[in-house]
Amino acid sequence: MLTNNLGYPRIGSNRELKKASEQYWSGKTSQHELLQVGRSIRQQNWQLQKAAGIDLIPSNDFSFYDQVLDMTLTVGAIPNKYYDVILNHNNSELDLYFAMARGFQKEEVDITAMEMTKWFDTNYHYIVPEFQKDQQFKLFSTKIVDEFYEAKQLGILTKPVIIGPVSYLLLGKEKEEGFERIDLLKNLLPVYIEILDKLKDNGVEWVQFDEPFLALDLSEKEKKAFNSAYTEIRKQFPGINIMVATYFEGLRDNTQLAASLPINALHIDLVRNPEQLDEVLNALPANLQLSLGIVDGRNVWKNDFKSSLELVEKTVQKIGAERVLIAPSCSLLHSPCDLDNETNEKTLSPEIKQWLAFAKQKIDEVKVLKELAIGNKDAAILEKLNQNQIAIEARKVSTLIHNQVVKERVKAIREEDAKRKNPFSIRKQKQQEALNLPLFPTTTIGSFPQTTEVRSWRAQFKKGDLNKQQYEDLLKQETERTIRWQEEIDIDVLVHGEFERNDMVEYFGEQLAGFVFTKNGWVQSYGSRCVKPPIIYGDIARPTAMTVQWTEYAQSLTSRLVKGMLTGPVTILQWSFVRNDQARSETCNQIALAIRDEVTDLEKAGIKVIQIDEPAIREGLPLRKADWQNYLQWAVKAFRISSSSVADETQIHTHMCYSEFNDIIQNIANMDADVITIECSRSKMELLDAFAEFKYPHEIGPGVYDIHSPRVPSKEEMIDLLKKAKAVIPADQLWVNPDCGLKTRHWDETKKALLEMVAAAKELRITEKEAVA
Repeated sequence: MLTNNLGYPRIGSNRELKKASEQYWSGKTSQHELLQVGRSIRQQNWQLQKAAGIDLIPSNDFSFYDQVLDMTLTVGAIPNKYYDVILNHNNSELDLYFAMARGFQKEEVDITAMEMTKWFDTNYHYIVPEFQKDQQFKLFSTKIVDEFYEAKQLGILTKPVIIGPVSYLLLGKEKEEGFERIDLLKNLLPVYIEILDKLKDNGVEWVQFDEPFLALDLSEKEKKAFNSAYTEIRKQFPGINIMVATYFEGLRDNTQLAASLPINALHIDLVRNPEQLDEVLNALPANLQLSLGIVDGRNVWKNDFKSSLELVEKTVQKIGAERVLIAPSCSLLHSPCDLDNETNEKTLSPEIKQWLAFAKQKIDEVKVLKELAIGNKDAAILEKLNQNQIAIEARKVSTLIHNQVVKERVKAIREEDAKRKNPFSIRKQKQQEALNLPLFPTTTIGSFPQTTEVRSWRAQFKKGDLNKQQYEDLLKQETERTIRWQEEIDIDVLVHGEFERNDMVEYFGEQLAGFVFTKNGWVQSYGSRCVKPPIIYGDIARPTAMTVQWTEYAQSLTSRLVKGMLTGPVTILQWSFVRNDQARSETCNQIALAIRDEVTDLEKAGIKVIQIDEPAIREGLPLRKADWQNYLQWAVKAFRISSSSVADETQIHTHMCYSEFNDIIQNIANMDADVITIECSRSKMELLDAFAEFKYPHEIGPGVYDIHSPRVPSKEEMIDLLKKAKAVIPADQLWVNPDCGLKTRHWDETKKALLEMVAAAKELRITEKEAVA
């Protein structure tokens, strides 16, 4: 029986990679220094797993930005604009890589970033590969081989992790018509063969191909592609152990396909879909090993050894211990690094901490489960089993978890609680009269740059170096500066800037009962962007108002409209580590009622525009279409519960980013928000097609510039995008805004970009009036 890990967090236990990357991008450190930080993180990860007793340790799970972008660079699927400009200006391969991820703007060079979207149903973002008809591939980067060799030099024979050829193609997008990207497999496979050939020369024994699409709905052509790809790989490399890893869902109707591939081992996710085990065991041929994903790679709860061992024992009885591998359900990329770093009992109490396991602890759980499964009676191993069961039972009976008042309130939800007083057609007229906004009204998504200075105030306040009054006075000054600047450049609907907030979910979780927090529980969202998800351990309630003070203060400074800014119930759910002892829909309704109370209080305070961000609605969609409607029914209802207590004149906005809406556009309309703002800049307004074809009835703010890139777009660029929008959406439905919040940007680029944005809106108003005249 072997222990197997699919991937380990690459940010470093203290976010070393984030800090090193941002210093390199700002020109404060050299490329050599950044590369050294990456090397240090990789080697620490390998050595930690070796010391823990992991048999199959991954390599190539490290990335400076994104593993899909790594693969794009590896196979040379690099759009020409990056080749032509970056490499011709004496920049390195790493600069080319970052330009693809972040864009590049320097002197006369101005290149936009590649499109970014969510990695299945997680909050991780990947860079979308771009494919042309007859796309040619070539081995451009040897990162996979280099990192295998690097580990080998340390005496650690790793298992390279490579995005499988079929999933890599399906993760991408056709950039011209007339072909299907899966048809490029014949062009792509020779590069995979070349990579494997180099790995073979370096003594590789195991290679893991990540094929998460095997857990999704597949066409017949895509199913045939899996067979042809792995038949070719097996034919070329009979001596390499090939593992295909699936995760985030069960194989279901693809079970026979996966089990019949000519490979050595198949990994399945028994956390997300434990029900699949029997069917997989029945389909497994006699020569295929099975990797059991029984330690949750996406949540923070301690593994229940007793329950996991039942799955292992069932598998052993069917196929024998020598064919079994014990593993996390997926890469531990989605887990915080190390629970041992949580030493502040005021932040995370010992009672709740004993229920948790982060990546380092999950590695240990994998090893202990193996020892227990093979019958190791060592006292230390048996004591770990005993302590595990004590913690599992303590959580079940803890008085911290349950709040009967909350449970009763959820039970009492009525259908009318999820409905506005009148339909949008009536509300729109009332809002036009009450708000008096111009054509193409301008706004931002909510946050403004959180400078080093602002973050230092928060740190000083937490340490006690600033008292509450001093801290709030500084935040008020920053808020007033931001309001005045927005007035000065003539934005129509202002925001207060959110300087008091650390994170759009964490800020609310800190004020809601049922949440607990960590100091170092960071996970990667994209690139250098790390988030620290709150942990939902119990029933959720809102003891006091959360945002009213700051929104009311900002509104008192100006005669213009100021938006109330809230995070929606589905997004708070999705971007938290959620309790696993009750249905997610139940937890979501608890959050919805808390947000509803806040919406009601904002309206009472005179706030006429309230934005409830729901960027995670699409992200939370189940991976199988058969499961969509059940999820969408409770998710949309939760949003409506949170937003429906207000008068017709109060305008409800929502925001979504990096999502494909075509398949769920009716459900988006069912949310009944008066205005939706969406990411559209990287996709060049392509995402609007779904809204246009559907004849979306509400107002839309398609993002006109990409805030995830430091480049500043011109007024003309934004006008071009708005003209594309106006070609498919009526002018009186369009808003003008960036595609996301501005928290991570610098003030200099923010001011320049917003000046251009307002100028673009004003020019379009003139053009529209002239056209009407």
